[in-house]
Amino acid sequence: MAGVESNSGAAEFAQPDRGENIAPSLTAKMNDVKMRNIAKTSSIPSTLRLILAAPNVLVTKINRERLGKMSNPFSMAISRLTDRVLTVTDTAEEKLQKTLLIFACGLMGFAAMLWLVIYHAMGIKYSATVPLIYLAVSAATLGIYVWNLNFAFFRFAQTSLYLFVPFIMQWSIGSYVTSSGVMLWALLAPIGVMVFQGPKESVPWFFAYLVMTAVSGFFDYYLAYGTEKTSGLPMQTIAVFFVLNFAAMSTIVYLLVVYFVRQKDRLKEALDEQHSLLQIEQDRSERLLLNVLPGHIAERLKRDPTVIADGLADCTVMFADLTDFTRLTEELPPRDMVAMLNEVFSWFDGLAEQYNLEKIKTIGDAYMVAGGLLDHDVRYTEAIVNMALDVRDRIAEMKSGTSEPLGIHIGIGSGPVVAGVIGVKKFIYDLWGNAVNVAARLTSEATTGGILVDATTYRRLRGLYQFEGPEPLTVKGQRQLTAYRLIAKLPQVATAAQAEVA
Repeated sequence: MAGVESNSGAAEFAQPDRGENIAPSLTAKMNDVKMRNIAKTSSIPSTLRLILAAPNVLVTKINRERLGKMSNPFSMAISRLTDRVLTVTDTAEEKLQKTLLIFACGLMGFAAMLWLVIYHAMGIKYSATVPLIYLAVSAATLGIYVWNLNFAFFRFAQTSLYLFVPFIMQWSIGSYVTSSGVMLWALLAPIGVMVFQGPKESVPWFFAYLVMTAVSGFFDYYLAYGTEKTSGLPMQTIAVFFVLNFAAMSTIVYLLVVYFVRQKDRLKEALDEQHSLLQIEQDRSERLLLNVLPGHIAERLKRDPTVIADGLADCTVMFADLTDFTRLTEELPPRDMVAMLNEVFSWFDGLAEQYNLEKIKTIGDAYMVAGGLLDHDVRYTEAIVNMALDVRDRIAEMKSGTSEPLGIHIGIGSGPVVAGVIGVKKFIYDLWGNAVNVAARLTSEATTGGILVDATTYRRLRGLYQFEGPEPLTVKGQRQLTAYRLIAKLPQVATAAQAEVA
């Protein structure tokens, strides 16, 4: 039964649709395991085991062929090495340092192999062992790093090799001259530390490089190395190695710098992209903030997120309240009701922006707007009244979802107010004061299609607009409230305004 269940799972796994969604390498490994499990089942005859294993063999072969088409062994090895040494917790700078050091390790390994071949071909057996030992130690440190992921150890070991191996090479050959300046390779150590860790950390390594250089100079001066007799190398060969050492060293430094600069550019591009995304999100957040708070209040809140409260000597406040809206909420589907309310209030928002007024908030089916919150706004009372007339005329032309005409009543009050921001998680900019209370109460007293203003507003605009009244009102919280009904703008004023616009 175990063999039959294993075969069932293998056959299911070998279906084309599922095979295409699973990595070929994982599929091959799982099929190999299933083949071994089938082979271990002694209770099944060998012929049956071969039949059961045949689909797995076919799938494994197909996956291996697919793997061969996907990538070559070298690229697969590089990919696995990258996945191993670069972790998800690494920052972009750490990933750059790791890849750069592994790249330098590969370049130095290639140079060591080249020097090993050249030394061996020229018969310099003793000096040829130095590059061989370097390759072995360098490969060992890389293997240890891949095993335990101790990047600090790997970096220290590679830097030490870069510093000491070139001097050992020089001492094994003879002098500065006979070794063709091979010690120049040691300069990679302080340069590498500067790239990987920073200028401050590279100072001890550069000091060690200078000390080793001085020691080598001491040996050359007092032991009198450097002649053709003591080195056994002709001057032509020494000259060739000078060229090779300087050219190879310069090439490796150049390639490392090029690689470093390219990676830095990629990192910069990634940072620029992140900055662009952050800027987009910041702009979006600011737009959302401006939808809640007036622009000048939002700027103050960003600069100083403390309590914001202003006492305004004068302000004009308007409430516009849709009439009989409770009945509409019962008759209309919720989606239609919200859509209609959104259409109406969105048009109100456009009017408020047109007249340079500040929308304060919506309360159910009521809309609150104010003028005079900004210092440069001097004709705010007139702007409020103009908006009220536009709202009244526009609402009279609109119909609800039940094809019934909409109605609205409006109240306007002027006077001192206190303005401020309240809330911590959900900010709201609100107004408090007698002008707010008067406007709200005039709204409730106004008839459908009517606009009531207080005495202060009337006195300011009676030469510009047509009013009816006064109408004494007895309102809760007020001893006596005198209201005036706004009818329209006076004809001569309207004509002058049209001419000014033209």
